[in-house]
Amino acid sequence: MTGRGRLTTAARRRRAARRVPDGPLGTFLRTPPPGPGTPLDEARLLAVDVETTGLDPRRDRVVSVGFVPVDGDRIVLGGAGSMLLRPDDRSGDDGGVGQSATVHGLTDDDVAHGAGVAEVLDRVLTALTGRTLLAHYSTIEVDFLGALCQRVYGVRPPLEAVDTLELQRRILGGGIDMGFTADPSPDELRLWGARGRYGLPRYRAHDAAVDALACAELYLAQVAELRDRGARVLRDLRTP
Repeated sequence: MTGRGRLTTAARRRRAARRVPDGPLGTFLRTPPPGPGTPLDEARLLAVDVETTGLDPRRDRVVSVGFVPVDGDRIVLGGAGSMLLRPDDRSGDDGGVGQSATVHGLTDDDVAHGAGVAEVLDRVLTALTGRTLLAHYSTIEVDFLGALCQRVYGVRPPLEAVDTLELQRRILGGGIDMGFTADPSPDELRLWGARGRYGLPRYRAHDAAVDALACAELYLAQVAELRDRGARVLRDLRTP
Protein backbone atom coordinates (compact mmCIF):
# COMPACT_ATOMS: atom_id res chain seq x y z
CA MET A 1 0.00 0.00 0.00
CA THR A 2 0.99 3.63 -0.41
CA GLY A 3 1.42 5.98 2.49
CA ARG A 4 -2.27 6.81 2.17
CA GLY A 5 -3.25 3.20 2.63
CA ARG A 6 -4.23 2.65 -0.99
CA LEU A 7 -3.02 -0.25 -3.07
CA THR A 8 -0.67 0.62 -5.89
CA THR A 9 -1.71 -0.30 -9.41
CA ALA A 10 0.89 -3.07 -9.44
CA ALA A 11 -0.50 -4.51 -6.20
CA ARG A 12 -4.05 -4.31 -7.55
CA ARG A 13 -2.94 -6.19 -10.67
CA ARG A 14 -1.34 -8.92 -8.54
CA ARG A 15 -4.43 -9.22 -6.38
CA ALA A 16 -6.71 -9.45 -9.44
CA ALA A 17 -4.41 -12.03 -11.07
CA ARG A 18 -4.92 -14.39 -8.14
CA ARG A 19 -8.65 -14.39 -8.83
CA VAL A 20 -8.59 -15.43 -12.48
CA PRO A 21 -7.52 -18.66 -14.22
CA ASP A 22 -4.79 -18.90 -16.81
CA GLY A 23 -5.74 -17.17 -20.02
CA PRO A 24 -5.52 -13.75 -21.69
CA LEU A 25 -6.72 -11.80 -18.63
CA GLY A 26 -4.37 -13.63 -16.28
CA THR A 27 -1.44 -13.10 -18.64
CA PHE A 28 -2.33 -9.42 -18.99
CA LEU A 29 -2.46 -8.95 -15.22
CA ARG A 30 0.80 -10.80 -14.57
CA THR A 31 2.75 -8.98 -17.30
CA PRO A 32 3.84 -5.51 -16.13
CA PRO A 33 3.10 -2.60 -18.45
CA PRO A 34 5.83 -0.03 -19.16
CA GLY A 35 6.96 1.62 -15.95
CA PRO A 36 6.58 5.33 -15.26
CA GLY A 37 10.28 5.89 -15.92
CA THR A 38 10.18 4.32 -19.39
CA PRO A 39 11.69 6.70 -21.99
CA LEU A 40 9.07 7.85 -24.46
CA ASP A 41 10.99 6.42 -27.40
CA GLU A 42 10.79 2.99 -25.74
CA ALA A 43 7.20 3.13 -24.50
CA ARG A 44 4.86 0.42 -25.80
CA LEU A 45 1.22 1.45 -25.95
CA LEU A 46 -2.00 0.23 -27.51
CA ALA A 47 -4.33 2.84 -28.96
CA VAL A 48 -7.89 1.63 -28.36
CA ASP A 49 -11.30 2.93 -29.37
CA VAL A 50 -14.68 1.50 -28.43
CA GLU A 51 -17.95 2.44 -30.09
CA THR A 52 -20.97 2.09 -27.83
CA THR A 53 -24.73 2.56 -27.72
CA GLY A 54 -24.34 5.28 -25.08
CA LEU A 55 -22.05 6.64 -22.39
CA ASP A 56 -23.14 4.60 -19.35
CA PRO A 57 -21.49 1.15 -19.07
CA ARG A 58 -24.20 0.08 -16.61
CA ARG A 59 -26.91 0.15 -19.27
CA ASP A 60 -25.20 0.74 -22.63
CA ARG A 61 -23.03 -1.72 -24.50
CA VAL A 62 -20.01 -1.93 -26.76
CA VAL A 63 -20.74 -2.55 -30.43
CA SER A 64 -17.20 -2.40 -31.84
CA VAL A 65 -13.58 -2.23 -30.73
CA GLY A 66 -10.51 -1.14 -32.67
CA PHE A 67 -6.87 -1.05 -31.65
CA VAL A 68 -3.39 -0.41 -33.01
CA PRO A 69 0.00 -0.77 -31.24
CA VAL A 70 2.45 2.10 -30.83
CA ASP A 71 6.11 1.26 -30.22
CA GLY A 72 8.01 4.40 -29.28
CA ASP A 73 7.54 6.74 -32.21
CA ARG A 74 6.21 4.06 -34.58
CA ILE A 75 2.66 2.92 -35.29
CA VAL A 76 2.58 -0.85 -35.87
CA LEU A 77 -0.17 -1.30 -38.43
CA GLY A 78 0.55 -5.03 -38.65
CA GLY A 79 -0.73 -5.41 -35.10
CA ALA A 80 -3.99 -3.53 -35.64
CA GLY A 81 -7.33 -5.19 -35.06
CA SER A 82 -11.03 -4.41 -35.30
CA MET A 83 -14.07 -6.41 -34.15
CA LEU A 84 -17.82 -6.06 -34.00
CA LEU A 85 -19.41 -7.26 -30.77
CA ARG A 86 -22.71 -9.08 -31.00
CA PRO A 87 -25.35 -8.75 -28.28
CA ASP A 88 -25.00 -11.07 -25.29
CA ASP A 89 -28.41 -12.49 -24.42
CA ARG A 90 -27.18 -13.66 -21.02
CA SER A 91 -26.45 -10.09 -19.96
CA GLY A 92 -29.87 -8.78 -20.90
CA ASP A 93 -28.73 -7.00 -24.07
CA ASP A 94 -31.78 -6.24 -26.17
CA GLY A 95 -29.68 -6.36 -29.33
CA GLY A 96 -30.75 -2.96 -30.61
CA VAL A 97 -28.22 -0.26 -31.41
CA GLY A 98 -31.01 2.33 -31.34
CA GLN A 99 -30.18 5.95 -32.08
CA SER A 100 -26.45 5.28 -31.66
CA ALA A 101 -26.50 4.00 -35.25
CA THR A 102 -26.56 7.63 -36.36
CA VAL A 103 -23.17 8.09 -34.70
CA HIS A 104 -21.18 4.95 -35.53
CA GLY A 105 -23.15 3.81 -38.59
CA LEU A 106 -23.55 0.22 -37.40
CA THR A 107 -26.91 -1.51 -37.77
CA ASP A 108 -28.49 -4.34 -35.81
CA ASP A 109 -27.68 -6.68 -38.69
CA ASP A 110 -24.03 -5.63 -38.58
CA VAL A 111 -23.53 -6.37 -34.89
CA ALA A 112 -25.58 -9.57 -35.05
CA HIS A 113 -22.71 -11.05 -37.07
CA GLY A 114 -20.05 -9.87 -34.64
CA ALA A 115 -17.91 -11.89 -32.24
CA GLY A 116 -18.87 -12.88 -28.71
CA VAL A 117 -17.77 -10.76 -25.79
CA ALA A 118 -15.25 -13.33 -24.49
CA GLU A 119 -13.58 -13.60 -27.90
CA VAL A 120 -13.36 -9.82 -28.23
CA LEU A 121 -11.92 -9.40 -24.74
CA ASP A 122 -9.36 -12.15 -25.32
CA ARG A 123 -8.08 -10.38 -28.44
CA VAL A 124 -7.97 -6.96 -26.82
CA LEU A 125 -6.28 -8.20 -23.64
CA THR A 126 -3.72 -10.18 -25.64
CA ALA A 127 -2.89 -7.08 -27.67
CA LEU A 128 -2.74 -4.95 -24.49
CA THR A 129 -0.44 -7.29 -22.58
CA GLY A 130 2.83 -5.53 -21.75
CA ARG A 131 1.48 -2.22 -23.03
CA THR A 132 -0.18 0.91 -21.67
CA LEU A 133 -3.67 1.80 -22.88
CA LEU A 134 -3.81 4.88 -25.12
CA ALA A 135 -7.14 6.54 -25.88
CA HIS A 136 -8.85 9.87 -26.50
CA TYR A 137 -11.00 10.53 -23.43
CA SER A 138 -9.86 7.24 -21.95
CA THR A 139 -12.66 7.14 -19.36
CA ILE A 140 -14.91 5.53 -21.98
CA GLU A 141 -12.44 2.77 -22.88
CA VAL A 142 -11.44 2.11 -19.26
CA ASP A 143 -15.03 1.99 -17.98
CA PHE A 144 -16.54 -0.10 -20.78
CA LEU A 145 -13.65 -2.58 -21.01
CA GLY A 146 -13.69 -2.88 -17.24
CA ALA A 147 -17.43 -3.57 -17.27
CA LEU A 148 -17.00 -6.26 -19.93
CA CYS A 149 -14.24 -7.93 -17.90
CA GLN A 150 -16.41 -7.84 -14.80
CA ARG A 151 -19.22 -9.52 -16.73
CA VAL A 152 -17.08 -12.25 -18.29
CA TYR A 153 -14.37 -12.89 -15.68
CA GLY A 154 -15.86 -11.49 -12.49
CA VAL A 155 -12.86 -9.17 -12.19
CA ARG A 156 -12.44 -5.52 -13.18
CA PRO A 157 -8.72 -5.14 -13.99
CA PRO A 158 -6.89 -1.91 -13.17
CA LEU A 159 -6.22 -0.06 -16.42
CA GLU A 160 -3.78 2.84 -16.50
CA ALA A 161 -4.02 5.08 -19.53
CA VAL A 162 -2.35 7.80 -21.51
CA ASP A 163 -5.16 10.11 -22.59
CA THR A 164 -4.64 12.22 -25.71
CA LEU A 165 -7.51 14.51 -24.69
CA GLU A 166 -5.72 15.35 -21.45
CA LEU A 167 -2.43 15.75 -23.32
CA GLN A 168 -4.15 18.24 -25.61
CA ARG A 169 -5.49 20.11 -22.61
CA ARG A 170 -1.96 20.40 -21.24
CA ILE A 171 -0.53 21.47 -24.58
CA LEU A 172 -3.12 24.21 -25.01
CA GLY A 173 -2.44 25.24 -21.42
CA GLY A 174 1.18 25.92 -22.26
CA GLY A 175 3.21 22.94 -21.11
CA ILE A 176 3.30 19.63 -19.28
CA ASP A 177 1.78 21.38 -16.28
CA MET A 178 -1.26 23.54 -16.89
CA GLY A 179 -3.53 25.88 -15.06
CA PHE A 180 -2.43 29.34 -16.10
CA THR A 181 -4.53 29.88 -19.23
CA ALA A 182 -8.23 29.76 -20.06
CA ASP A 183 -9.76 26.33 -20.56
CA PRO A 184 -9.66 25.15 -24.19
CA SER A 185 -12.95 24.97 -26.05
CA PRO A 186 -14.66 21.58 -26.45
CA ASP A 187 -13.96 21.65 -30.19
CA GLU A 188 -10.24 22.09 -29.55
CA LEU A 189 -10.24 19.00 -27.33
CA ARG A 190 -12.24 16.69 -29.58
CA LEU A 191 -10.19 14.13 -31.50
CA TRP A 192 -10.63 15.78 -34.87
CA GLY A 193 -10.15 19.30 -33.54
CA ALA A 194 -6.95 18.25 -31.79
CA ARG A 195 -5.67 16.57 -34.97
CA GLY A 196 -6.42 19.71 -36.96
CA ARG A 197 -3.92 21.65 -34.86
CA TYR A 198 -1.18 19.43 -36.30
CA GLY A 199 -2.48 19.35 -39.86
CA LEU A 200 -3.43 15.69 -39.58
CA PRO A 201 -6.08 14.48 -42.06
CA ARG A 202 -9.72 14.10 -41.12
CA TYR A 203 -10.85 10.49 -41.42
CA ARG A 204 -14.33 9.08 -41.04
CA ALA A 205 -15.27 9.58 -37.40
CA HIS A 206 -16.70 6.92 -35.06
CA ASP A 207 -15.23 3.91 -36.83
CA ALA A 208 -13.38 2.08 -34.05
CA ALA A 209 -10.39 1.02 -36.14
CA VAL A 210 -10.04 4.45 -37.75
CA ASP A 211 -10.43 6.30 -34.46
CA ALA A 212 -7.76 4.12 -32.83
CA LEU A 213 -5.36 4.96 -35.67
CA ALA A 214 -6.31 8.64 -35.46
CA CYS A 215 -5.58 8.59 -31.72
CA ALA A 216 -2.19 6.96 -32.31
CA GLU A 217 -1.24 9.56 -34.92
CA LEU A 218 -2.34 12.40 -32.64
CA TYR A 219 -0.30 10.93 -29.79
CA LEU A 220 2.90 10.95 -31.85
CA ALA A 221 2.33 14.58 -32.84
CA GLN A 222 1.64 15.54 -29.22
CA VAL A 223 4.72 13.75 -27.92
CA ALA A 224 6.91 15.57 -30.43
CA GLU A 225 5.63 18.88 -29.06
CA LEU A 226 5.75 17.84 -25.41
CA ARG A 227 9.35 16.69 -25.77
CA ASP A 228 10.22 20.29 -26.60
CA ARG A 229 8.53 21.26 -23.33
CA GLY A 230 10.43 18.79 -21.20
CA ALA A 231 8.55 15.49 -21.40
CA ARG A 232 10.99 12.59 -21.36
CA VAL A 233 9.38 9.56 -19.75
CA LEU A 234 5.97 7.92 -19.54
CA ARG A 235 5.07 9.43 -16.16
CA ASP A 236 5.03 12.83 -17.88
CA LEU A 237 2.08 11.68 -19.98
CA ARG A 238 -0.09 9.46 -17.81
CA THR A 239 -3.44 10.69 -16.67
CA PRO A 240 -3.30 11.35 -12.91
